[in-house]
Amino acid sequence: MEMINIKINGMPFSVEKNTTILDACHQFGIKIPTLCYLRDMNEIGACRMCVCEVVGARSLVAACVFPIEREGTEIITNSPKVMEARKTTLQLILSNHDKKCLSCERSNNCELQTMCKEFGVDCEDRFAGENPVLPIDTTTAHLVRNNNKCILCRRCIAACKEQHVGVIGANNRGFDTVVGCAFDQDLADVACVSCGQCTVVCPTGALIVKDETDKVFEALADPDKYVVVQTAPAVRAALGEDFGMPIGTNVEGKMVAALRRLGFDKVFDTNFGADLTIMEEGTEFIDRVKNGGVLPMITSCSPGWVKFCEHYYPDLLPNLSTCKSPQQMTGAMIKSYFAEKEGIDPKKIVSVSVMPCTAKKFEHKRNNEGRDGMQDVDIVITTRELADMIKKTGLQFTNLPDEQYDPAMGDFTGAAVIFGATGGVMEAALRTVADVLTGEDLKEIDYTDVRGTEGIKYAAYEVAGMPVKVAVASGLENASKILDDIRAGKADYQFVEIMCCPGGCVNGGGQPIQPASVRNFIDIKAERAKVLYNEDANLPKRKSHDSPLIKKVYAEYLGEPGGHKAHELLHTTYVERNKY
Repeated sequence: MEMINIKINGMPFSVEKNTTILDACHQFGIKIPTLCYLRDMNEIGACRMCVCEVVGARSLVAACVFPIEREGTEIITNSPKVMEARKTTLQLILSNHDKKCLSCERSNNCELQTMCKEFGVDCEDRFAGENPVLPIDTTTAHLVRNNNKCILCRRCIAACKEQHVGVIGANNRGFDTVVGCAFDQDLADVACVSCGQCTVVCPTGALIVKDETDKVFEALADPDKYVVVQTAPAVRAALGEDFGMPIGTNVEGKMVAALRRLGFDKVFDTNFGADLTIMEEGTEFIDRVKNGGVLPMITSCSPGWVKFCEHYYPDLLPNLSTCKSPQQMTGAMIKSYFAEKEGIDPKKIVSVSVMPCTAKKFEHKRNNEGRDGMQDVDIVITTRELADMIKKTGLQFTNLPDEQYDPAMGDFTGAAVIFGATGGVMEAALRTVADVLTGEDLKEIDYTDVRGTEGIKYAAYEVAGMPVKVAVASGLENASKILDDIRAGKADYQFVEIMCCPGGCVNGGGQPIQPASVRNFIDIKAERAKVLYNEDANLPKRKSHDSPLIKKVYAEYLGEPGGHKAHELLHTTYVERNKY
């Protein structure tokens, strides 16, 4: 490592050679504003908000991509020339921007708005000119695209490309440039997988989750409806961020308390469905191994991944587990087992789920995700939408007591909790599969080889004298590498876990939005995942098949895992979709 001496704003520092100005300044507590830059994803130096002076350079340079190569380099980040350039850039961006900030969902969490405050830029147009009104795309189940608020930073394009989907790009040229799909198609008409990664990287309100909180409030106000809510494991690891709490805070108890005060009749945990998923998926895997089924078997918990497979790898659909996701399993059991146990007409039940994932808004409307004319889940809201509901009703979230889930579907194991992190489903499945195959209650159950935020992980284990090789991928670009190996016959593993979003559900498209100034320097997905692994380590039961509730449900209602009734309620089918 070669170190060089530099000066920043007249102060001497030492940095590794070829460090960018942005990273060097961050090391020494100097903030450089950015609008387009996202580390390892969108390093294009396009927005010009990060410009700085380098003594001897003929023009201002983009700090995000300018490497410091020379000993004695002098950098100025706060000169009048720099500050005026940044302010002018903001004024130019605002010249054709929809400035209805008070009604914008991203107000007070908008990177453009924050910078305008910092640089003293108001809504009066210094640069007046043509300001066309562009159509708003509301065609998908999961998001709304409003190009009137787009600043052409291209972060969404980069995120979509990183997901190996790439259904959006820059259309037209010059002043007519807009972000859109090929041939100006609606987003619903292309092979979008509904992952929502574009919404969490957008710095403005150009891409927002399709809000369904009004439907929830309407159901809660209807005396003829019995409204039940379930929350995914990753929600507890992130919801607090929308209330100013540190990244990596577990707010499970306060979240349950808030949901009760919103008026839900029952508050359940999707972890119940995750434990069910392990029972069904583990049984399916063992059956495939013993009876010559299609291998490797691939998990089916992530609806964005399932849709990706349907669009881009339909020949591998037989490899997918037939299990529904934990959301859908919990929904199915609410309208069958719970309804019968409590004597409630399932048609009066409104099943609501709170998810970190925007693809869940698509999943719950899929075919074969319900029965008797009812959906397993009626309304899906994201973590961000739940935060909005709590704020609208005036609940002081940080002051709420810690409460527990309702017991009918509120008991769960550590195996279920870790579903929200990449590798978690695999580890949870291995805990049960190993016990079943050995006939023992194994004590070594931490499969750390499949943990961590790396995009692809491989591991091999000896289970009951049988080698079990597994692979884990998060993010669809990484998934495609594994899928290509399976297609080519190069895969020598039997079990594969795939999560659509990089890092897993903790980094889902419906999670709280953090600005680039945080995303570029903190591994958010790792901090959120710690919440889940910590909870797992501290729970008395850490294997799905050890759950007293799961044992009771199978004994009283479902019968054997993989049996007829379980298959009818908890399994599904897939379809080939158009790739273009």
